[in-house]
Amino acid sequence: MAETVNRKPDMVESAGQATQADGSGPFPRDSHEPAYVHIANAIGDQIGTGVYQPGDQLPTEPQLRKRFGVSPVTIRRAVNVLRFRGLVTTTRGKGTFVRAPNLGEAVFRLQEITDMWTDDDTVDVLLLEARIVTEDGCTSPALQRQPGDPLVYMRRLIQRRGTPLIYQVEYVVYDEHRPLVESQLQITSLDGLLLAGRGGAVPSGRLTIQAVSLDAEAAGHLKVPEGSPAFCLEHLFLDFQGRPVSCGRFLCRADQFRLTTQIGISRPEEEDPPWTL
Repeated sequence: MAETVNRKPDMVESAGQATQADGSGPFPRDSHEPAYVHIANAIGDQIGTGVYQPGDQLPTEPQLRKRFGVSPVTIRRAVNVLRFRGLVTTTRGKGTFVRAPNLGEAVFRLQEITDMWTDDDTVDVLLLEARIVTEDGCTSPALQRQPGDPLVYMRRLIQRRGTPLIYQVEYVVYDEHRPLVESQLQITSLDGLLLAGRGGAVPSGRLTIQAVSLDAEAAGHLKVPEGSPAFCLEHLFLDFQGRPVSCGRFLCRADQFRLTTQIGISRPEEEDPPWTL
């Protein structure tokens, strides 16, 4: 049976009241942070530094009330925050226990890639081709168009300091009454391309990432041997009525990208690993 961990950190003065060095103790009333958030952060910090380890039982509700000098409702809200963050689990009649990091809950965000290039003038977008094509039943099934319907076909190359990074192919539903096509043709920066799907015309979409081998055409544009590995990001944007308006794929050189995420509690001293670029 797991033991309840009750360690007594040294006392320090904060905000005119006695508080613990780890943030526990009576809650500082002049803090702009809600009491339950302060408590959740304090306990989360203890989990992150190993004071409470996976499998350890947290102090009971009465013990936490006494330590922080708050009401039962505040303690319960703090525990709910910790549970929402995936740090603890609660078993009725037994208590609250620290969870071990779960690899299956890891989340990777594209922002980890795009943040590298925010306001980076060395990254640009080259429009390689733009022309009207007709749907023939297999050109772009995801757009749900009838054979003969016009589509705008575009190819772009995204590069940094002359080094090709991403090859993009996209189909856009042609509608002379929509500004979408014109705005897409005018994109010349990576920021503009990444933000293109956030306008009022395309409020939602679906993204899929998979590993692929580059064909001769894509490899040629990316200046790597045919068959080289790449990340393929397929995208489908929808309008307010849920109708597809554009779809395509970004082919990203695998030697230029990697995705990193954090599982469990993060520590301030941990720095993000360097990017490949």
